[in-house]
Amino acid sequence: MASGDIDREALLPVVVLLRREFEAREETLAALPTEQAAREYAADFSERVHEDRRDNPFQVMLAPAWDPDDAAQLWRELRAAAPAEKPLAPPVPEPPPRRRWWFFGRRR
Repeated sequence: MASGDIDREALLPVVVLLRREFEAREETLAALPTEQAAREYAADFSERVHEDRRDNPFQVMLAPAWDPDDAAQLWRELRAAAPAEKPLAPPVPEPPPRRRWWFFGRRR
């Protein structure tokens, strides 16, 4: 097995993955299109946290649960702070390929 074949993230405990996901919540919320999607994401995240706590009741490290109302509020704040979408600039045409000044392999 080659050394690049293993996903190191998959080897981490679930609680560590959940904590990392919680730390990246702002980027995740910014990518969601609606407030309802943010609420659903937070509810799903909290369900996974509670499931992990039920599966491992004596673990010391805990991932924080997340209230859907807090997620919706953060989503609205992120949307208000985000810059307005700029229209895309027209694509720049590629310059024509340069001609070589020497003729490689040609003899006169």
